[in-house]
Amino acid sequence: QVQLVESGGGLVQPGGSLRLSCAASGSILSIYAMGWYRQAPGKQRELVASITSGGSINYADFVKGRFTVSRDKNTVYLQMNSLKPEDTNVYYCNVRGLSAPWRTDFTYWGQGTQVTVSS
Repeated sequence: QVQLVESGGGLVQPGGSLRLSCAASGSILSIYAMGWYRQAPGKQRELVASITSGGSINYADFVKGRFTVSRDKNTVYLQMNSLKPEDTNVYYCNVRGLSAPWRTDFTYWGQGTQVTVSS
């Protein structure tokens, strides 16, 4: 079993910053990739940013130059700067890896954290 704990969401004014974090724990042998997605009501979940175990990083076009994804062991961070009202969403952490004891591939989602950008 793998557990993900997200934190860092909240209310911020346009132009402000927030930092999200997601810590993975449990029966983890290795992690292939960690990332962040967001989903607005009535819309599909979309990739925001991801980082692989090899350090490859992928950003959605709408966050390039404003958001930075990073990882420290089993925790992934999303530094969000120059936030815009259209960044208002629920942000979900995603982790893909290999679990113990049966060396089974897994994909887990965090519970979601609300980010609201408003004056």
